[in-house]
Amino acid sequence: MAATFDFTGKRAVVTGAGKGIGHDLVLALHACGAHVHAVSRTRADLDALRAELAEAGDARLTTFAADLGNAEEVRAALEAAGDIDLLVNNAAVALNGPLLEMSVESWDATMAVNLRACFVATQVAGKSMRDRGVKGSIVNVSSQASLVATPEHAAYCASKAGLDMLTKMSALELGPYGIRCNAVNPTVVLTAMGRANWSDPAKAGRMLSKIPLGRFAEVDDVVRPILFLLSGECGMVTGSLLPIEGGFTSTATLK
Repeated sequence: MAATFDFTGKRAVVTGAGKGIGHDLVLALHACGAHVHAVSRTRADLDALRAELAEAGDARLTTFAADLGNAEEVRAALEAAGDIDLLVNNAAVALNGPLLEMSVESWDATMAVNLRACFVATQVAGKSMRDRGVKGSIVNVSSQASLVATPEHAAYCASKAGLDMLTKMSALELGPYGIRCNAVNPTVVLTAMGRANWSDPAKAGRMLSKIPLGRFAEVDDVVRPILFLLSGECGMVTGSLLPIEGGFTSTATLK
């Protein structure tokens, strides 16, 4: 990816940095000059990321392995970043199944990672920005599933809908300090996991038939809008939800 944004001197935190969108976002922010604090549950993924960036000569990378289902570990991971200018709440889990069969444990685990972790991370980052007088930016990676009900995704849909409202509340309360908060709402993204989960032509075809652009999102389709929202190029944009779904939410449901 070409480095078309300049984040030189900025310190960015990315959760869920080990794979998929988070991994590529770390690489993109680094290419744009930022120091990146990468947070992931899996230490091996963070070590691989460090080795990958070390080849560039100037890592500008710190890492922290944390279980984001644990609020204290979230807080520790964010505090270890030091002075925060940019935050991307990207980590999420999807524990799917029929509504009437879902366990309370799966519901709680989904809410802990997909919503509570973002709340805690926003508190830590927001206080860092406010106390230093930094007009920073926070981007939450939500989902198309927050906007359209998706079969057997009750906890996931509810958690992402909650994240959308957390985005708006963060924009409302942090705006007076010059801190912007926005969300992106992607459709299926063709990460390695996304490709595996949507490899069945019948399953994929049903969804694709309702996407006017006729394709799923590539990782770069999500990374670049996040960079834009983090940048000063959209200094008057806050509290927004940006669908990245090829027109799905404007034209279709999953019935």
